[in-house]
Amino acid sequence: MGVPAFFRWLSRKYPSIIVHCVEEKGKECNGVRIPVDTTKPNPNEVEFDNLYLDMNGIIHPCTHPEDKPAPKNEDEMMVAIFEYIDRLFNIVRPRRVLYMAIDGVAPRAKMNQQRSRRFRASKEGVELVEEKSRVREEVIQKGGYLPPEEIKERFDSNCITPGTEFMDNLAQCLRYYVAERLTNDPGWKNIVVFLSDASVPGEGEHKIMDFIRRQRGQPNHDPNTHHCLCGADADLIMLGLATHEPNFTIIREEFKPNKPRPCGLCGQTGHEIKACQGMPREKQGQHDEFANTMPAAEQEFIFIRLCVLREYLARELTMASLPFPFDFERSVDDWVFMCFFVGNDFLPHLPSLEIREGAIDRLVGIYKDVVHKTGGYLTQNGYVNLERVEMIMQAVGVAEDNIFKKRKDDDENFKRRNKEKRKRMKAQQQGPAYLTTGQFAPHALGRRDRPEAVQNARHQACDMRMQSNMNAAQSLKAMMKNGGNSSAGPSDGADSRGVKRKADDSDSEPEPEDNVRLWEEGWKQRYYKNKFDVDATDEDFRRKVVQSYVEGLCWVLRYYYQGCASWKWYFPFHYAPFASDFKDIKDMFSDFEKNTKPFKPLEQLMGVFPAASGNFLPPTWRNLMSSPDSPIIDFYPDDFAIDLNGKKYAWQGVALLPFVDERRLRAALADVYPDLTSEEKRRNSLGSDVLFLGKSHPLFDFIHELYRTESNEGTEIPAELCHGIQGRLNLDDDPILPDNTVRSPVPMLRDVSQNTAIGVKFKDPPYPDGFVFKAVLLPGAKIPSKVLKPEDWVRGNGQPWRPQLGFNPNRQQAHLDQSGFRALGYVHIYIFNIINVKTSKKKKKKVEHSCFPEFPVKVVQTFCIFTFTSVRQIRTAVRVGSLFLAFMLQGSSCSSVQRQARYSPVLLIFPSHS
Repeated sequence: MGVPAFFRWLSRKYPSIIVHCVEEKGKECNGVRIPVDTTKPNPNEVEFDNLYLDMNGIIHPCTHPEDKPAPKNEDEMMVAIFEYIDRLFNIVRPRRVLYMAIDGVAPRAKMNQQRSRRFRASKEGVELVEEKSRVREEVIQKGGYLPPEEIKERFDSNCITPGTEFMDNLAQCLRYYVAERLTNDPGWKNIVVFLSDASVPGEGEHKIMDFIRRQRGQPNHDPNTHHCLCGADADLIMLGLATHEPNFTIIREEFKPNKPRPCGLCGQTGHEIKACQGMPREKQGQHDEFANTMPAAEQEFIFIRLCVLREYLARELTMASLPFPFDFERSVDDWVFMCFFVGNDFLPHLPSLEIREGAIDRLVGIYKDVVHKTGGYLTQNGYVNLERVEMIMQAVGVAEDNIFKKRKDDDENFKRRNKEKRKRMKAQQQGPAYLTTGQFAPHALGRRDRPEAVQNARHQACDMRMQSNMNAAQSLKAMMKNGGNSSAGPSDGADSRGVKRKADDSDSEPEPEDNVRLWEEGWKQRYYKNKFDVDATDEDFRRKVVQSYVEGLCWVLRYYYQGCASWKWYFPFHYAPFASDFKDIKDMFSDFEKNTKPFKPLEQLMGVFPAASGNFLPPTWRNLMSSPDSPIIDFYPDDFAIDLNGKKYAWQGVALLPFVDERRLRAALADVYPDLTSEEKRRNSLGSDVLFLGKSHPLFDFIHELYRTESNEGTEIPAELCHGIQGRLNLDDDPILPDNTVRSPVPMLRDVSQNTAIGVKFKDPPYPDGFVFKAVLLPGAKIPSKVLKPEDWVRGNGQPWRPQLGFNPNRQQAHLDQSGFRALGYVHIYIFNIINVKTSKKKKKKVEHSCFPEFPVKVVQTFCIFTFTSVRQIRTAVRVGSLFLAFMLQGSSCSSVQRQARYSPVLLIFPSHS
């Protein structure tokens, strides 16, 4: 899930960490699709060794996308997942390893968050169905038109959880996919593919981190391996920093806010379900040829360069005059640790620390002041020095009262500015009540802005009629209030147009009730009373909450640096304590319980699923969720409260669900375990990673010999045959072997009849109990060349600022000679004249000859250079006719050029295709 708003804050504070991906597209020739040749050098001018895929970040958008029609069935979902992986492979082009990790059974600390999300998803699904039904009935009663309701089974995204049939089928499909690509795609022939499916315990990103951590501890590991991790969670940035690998890059989809979503009733964009009026659909295209398509742009990808982030942090964290030697790697670990206080997947954030309010910057400032007194760093190799952490927390606690008051002042100022803005906009838009509005509104004579042509007369007329009816009704009410005197002025409760105002502001929304009022005296007493239902004078309870939070901080940091310290531990409260409560915490934590085991997949389903998703479980297990006689029926409430906790939207609030008691759950399941079928028992067992490679790989003959001799003992990988990768191999129960046909689990895809891939079970290298992985740069690691310039820190020195674009610092800059600048001067005027005329073909031809007589028309049509300053101008120029956007600014894609055009003039070249 990651840390909300963390990536937005990070990308704004450290902008040079972002690099837009250059992506080659496959071509089509005579109806035959020619795929991208991934054996060629990477167009991003960097070569990656290993690509790691956090698969849940791929599965969710492929199975229930938000910006395009959802797949019709499970087979289409699998094909969409294959295509997504292909696209990532084409961009990154790994040369050694592809590691695909699907979330398996999670630690108990994570299961609480999973439980909250799945219960929310189920509740929101029910509420959405009810809202659709209500709004549909209202629209039809008003005479509106809505398309017939489709009878389609809703895809329950809760099935993307270990132990379900969907996840088992996905694992089989990915095995087929890997075999097919290793057999037929030249770009895959020399790589090793690891598949860690949902039967392997652990979250996907942490299975990846465990693989990297254990390989780093081997003597044959290459310390200059270039890693690329795909995932959208912001905590991947902190995980990447925690590896201390000098070459670590994250690839993720570029976030584009405010993307249009279609209404769930009429299918049109521009409004939500609650605002649907049932208006006839506008024609899409001249002949309505786009009637059944949803406008959607292909999502683009960006790279996040952690080596550049390390440069920023080195500048920010370096401290002079320390009483101990400065160690940058240790300070990075402390920075990662401090980020946990603003939120993570396992602990609620402290009430006084909000990332949107600059909490991380505040912590860093306090850290740099306090670290001189602490005598050392806060953390080492994933272990926390609680005495030093207490000094940081007490420094935050001193400022808590001012933080809460400032938060209230900022909130009030924001509301006041919004209110004034709405009033200004309303005053500009409103006129006398008798004047028509919209497309039929009158305009002053000689006004340059002409009214646009009516696009949908019925729609416009309906809007006018509804507005007129509303005004008439309000006028009638006002007249009745004034004793039937129609000449009387409007009442105090109505504005000049007869529309009744709310008590404060017509556009204001009801504020959620806040009983805590952190900005007023007595906030701590009210907080504990409202959130925990205890008095603030109950010191024992407060220490219990603080102790659990301290244990959580130690658990999370250990999880990031050493692996899962305890599968059983979890934070047993919905809310966090205050920073000022962290007193005498030095002895609050000693160590975690040893040798704990993860849940089994079906047990986790019982712990995180609501009763509405019980269809993914065996019948007798499902009965425990819904039967009134069930001993654990209290774990599955039909409804539950959501505490907004000072937030505005329900998804930001705290779901007040009961915590699952592990002992009660296991006792209840003991009675239904005998009811499992053999297939359900298989899905309920824990599996292992599988290693795949092709016939041309040096390790192929070694693995093939293991199958030929039927070796049943674990065998170590010869490091010299596999880029230094080490681990233990065991024969697979249902292996993929060369020359054996691999059956396609997806009917629309062909079997692999001439398979050349081989698969075998893989286990990471073992380490003794108590082994501590060192959080340091490895010997021989080469720090990448510096990217940031002095201008990145001081902009006002008069020097030209040229940020590095992409990975190559020596990239050649595009330039024009003198003739190019002369052409630019002519064509600049020419294109502006084209943009300022209407788009009929007749008028465009006139413009080409009338406003640009001094330049040959044929040359202009062939090669046009123009400086745009806004995205709107770019789109207009492309619409104006026979101009094709083909120039990519210094290797950037078209959309990245548009992004840069928002901030500075951009040079574009439009070769004509007419």
